[in-house]
Amino acid sequence: FCSMDELKRLACEAIDERTSRLRSVSSEIWQNPELAFEEHKAHSLLTSLLKDEGFQVDEKFTLETAFRGRAGRGKGPNVAILCEYDALPEIGHACGHNLIAEAGCAAAIGVKAALESSDQILGCVTVLGTPAEEGGRGKAKMLSNKCFQDVDVAMMAHPLNADYLDRHILALQELEVTYTGKASHAAAFPWEGINALDAAVMAYTNLSMMRQQMKPTWRVHGIISNGGAKPNIIPEKSQLQYYFRAPTTGELQSLKSTAEEVFHSAARATGCEIEIVDRGDLANLIVNSILADAYGRNGRSFGFDFKPPVYGGSTDMGNVSYAVPSMHPYFNVGTNASIHSQEFTQAANTDYAHERAISAGKSMAMTAVEVFCVSDMLPKIRACFEKQRAAASSKPI
Repeated sequence: FCSMDELKRLACEAIDERTSRLRSVSSEIWQNPELAFEEHKAHSLLTSLLKDEGFQVDEKFTLETAFRGRAGRGKGPNVAILCEYDALPEIGHACGHNLIAEAGCAAAIGVKAALESSDQILGCVTVLGTPAEEGGRGKAKMLSNKCFQDVDVAMMAHPLNADYLDRHILALQELEVTYTGKASHAAAFPWEGINALDAAVMAYTNLSMMRQQMKPTWRVHGIISNGGAKPNIIPEKSQLQYYFRAPTTGELQSLKSTAEEVFHSAARATGCEIEIVDRGDLANLIVNSILADAYGRNGRSFGFDFKPPVYGGSTDMGNVSYAVPSMHPYFNVGTNASIHSQEFTQAANTDYAHERAISAGKSMAMTAVEVFCVSDMLPKIRACFEKQRAAASSKPI
């Protein structure tokens, strides 16, 4: 009979034995950055690794560059460990998704070793390759494709410039606003034109003026993506692209409604027609407290120094966290640089970053072992999930 501590030790040993291969795969993904839904090389590298480790692998799992690997058996918990592997335009792996894939595969390999070492049927581990986190909302699409319907717990770990068990990850709404006016010669017949750029500038300025009345936890950022063709033509078309963020989906809806009034007011003031296109949304992230506490205990044994939560960006893991009990800790890769910077790109392929990714993988594997071995842990996780989700959904604006 293997105790829980023995299974944790075996999981970590299995990861240590594969460290060289895991680092090689991560570095190759880093050296060959691929954008959202174009991660074909990363898909091949990761599915080959999992096949070699004895996972049952479904390539192109409901999406062209998604995958699923499974191991274990029985009616016990199904723990899903998520991998990301898409990069950013121009600056490559400035969000360190190569390290997310490395940590995720390490954790899954460790959990598989623990399950196979136990004389009891404990459950299953699932590795989900989730493409297009950067703007493509890959996990939201996989949720719609029912990829999480048999999952009891979902987890992943993200690189950053500090260690966190939780950050205040915001709900996000992306809107595209197009104004249509009337073109005319700007010098000879300006009175015959309707200036769509004026509408865009008015909307941009008025939204900026509103910031004084916005909550400090709300975020509004946008660009004028089309401002006209030439200075001597009254702009017939203009376009704005905006991201709106708030701590909860309820607050986000309030912020979005106010912004839409601003957009329509600019159209009325200038005589332009307006079209607002919803480019998608992301839910805020609900970190399951029971899972986070377990990860924290395990992570501290590897030297992680977890900081208090601060406000961050947004992620499609937020959508998952409303469907399945989830955790999304962060690990320090030894840089002061922020993500989405050239400096962070370089930090994401250092020896230290790989060591920390492996430690994060071990911490996840050990947390998963607890889910399998502690009889009342999954019921507590589920109860916590229902309570936290209800609180997030009903939080007053």
